[in-house]
Amino acid sequence: MSSDFLSQDEIEALLHGDGGQNTTDLDSQLSSLERDTLGEVGNISFGTAATTLSTILRQKVSITTPQVTLHWRTEFIEDFPLPHVAARVEYTEGLKGSNILMILEKDAKIIADLMLGGDGLNPTDELSELHLSAVGEAMNQMMGSASTSMSTMIGKAVNISPPNVQKMDFANSSSFVPDADILVKISFHLQVGELIDSSIMQVIPIEFTKDMIAMIMGTQDSGSEPVVETQAPMPSASIASSSMDSSMMGSAGYGQAANAYAANGAQRAPSGSVNTPPQAPVEKAVFSSFDQALSPKSGRNLDLLLDIPLQLTVELGRTKKQIRDILELGSGSIIELDALAGEPVDILVNNKLIARGEVVVIDENFGVRVTDIISPAERIARLQ
Repeated sequence: MSSDFLSQDEIEALLHGDGGQNTTDLDSQLSSLERDTLGEVGNISFGTAATTLSTILRQKVSITTPQVTLHWRTEFIEDFPLPHVAARVEYTEGLKGSNILMILEKDAKIIADLMLGGDGLNPTDELSELHLSAVGEAMNQMMGSASTSMSTMIGKAVNISPPNVQKMDFANSSSFVPDADILVKISFHLQVGELIDSSIMQVIPIEFTKDMIAMIMGTQDSGSEPVVETQAPMPSASIASSSMDSSMMGSAGYGQAANAYAANGAQRAPSGSVNTPPQAPVEKAVFSSFDQALSPKSGRNLDLLLDIPLQLTVELGRTKKQIRDILELGSGSIIELDALAGEPVDILVNNKLIARGEVVVIDENFGVRVTDIISPAERIARLQ
C-alpha cells in the first residue's frame, strides 16, 4: 500500500485516539490517593442515602462497593446503550458543579411501583410522568442525604437544586450528560430486598471531582495538625477526689472545668519534684432548683436576654400521608388533621410547647388567644 494512504488501524487511531495514550492520560487525571478518597466519600454518602431509600421504600436497601473509573465523554455515551433514568442536580451552595445519578429503567420501574404503594413484583410496562415523579422523589431524598454527609465532610453547608429527572437513551440524545471532556463514574452495587440486584451510577465532571477532593483533603489536613503531648505525673489525690465529686453532681460543665484545672496543675508541677505543691481549695457548686420561683435579683439579669428573637408558631394540627397521597394532591384537595374542631391549638416557641389557645380573627388577620400556659416546671421537664 502506498505511503500516501492510511491503514484502517491508523484511521481508527485517529478517530478514537491512540488507545494506549488515552488510557495513560485518563489514569493520570486522578492519583491513587484521590481515587481512594473519592471511593470513601461515595461509601459514606451513599451509605446514608441507602438508609433514606430503605425508609421510603420499606425494603432493605444496600448500596456498597464503589468503583471509580474515568471515561472520555464520547466513549461514555457509547458504552451505555441501554435506557436509563437519570436525575441531574446542581449544587447551589458549598460546592459548584453538577451531579448525575443513573439507574437502569427496569430498576426505576420497580422503585416507582414501591413508591406508589405497590409490592414491586408487577411494575409498570411504561414509565409515565407519575412514575418518573415518584422515582425523582426517591432520588431527591437520596441526593439530599448524600449532600448532608458531604456537608459534614467538607465542614460547611451543601445544598442542591431540585432534581431534573428524565428517561435517557444515549443512543438518541446525550444532552443530559455533563459537558466535560472527561467524566468520573462511580458505580455502586444496588440491592433492594429481593427485588433489585443491580447497579447505580454517579457521574460527575473531572473538574468538579478535583475541587471536591481538594476541599475534603484540605479539611482533613487542617483538622489534623500535630499536637505536642506532655507526659504529666498523676494529679494528687485531693484534686482527683474533688474532680470526681464535681462530676457526680451531674454538672458536665463543672466536671470538665475541674478536670482541666487538675490537668493544668499537674503539668505545671516539676517532673523531679517530690513534695506536692499546695493546691487551691475546690468547693462543691451549689445549684438552685428550677422549681423555685426566680428572685427579684436574679430576674434583673434576664434583661440581657430580652432582645433575643424567638420563633413563635401556632400549630393547628398534624397528619401523616403516604407519598402516593402527596403526589395526588391538587387544587381543591382537603387534608384532614388529627385535631378536632374547636380544640385548643398549640403555641410553640422554637418548636417547644409553652401554651395553648384558641384561634380568633383580628382585623381580617388570624390570631390566637392564650387560654392555658404551660407551667415552668412542666416546660423544664419537656426540655430534658
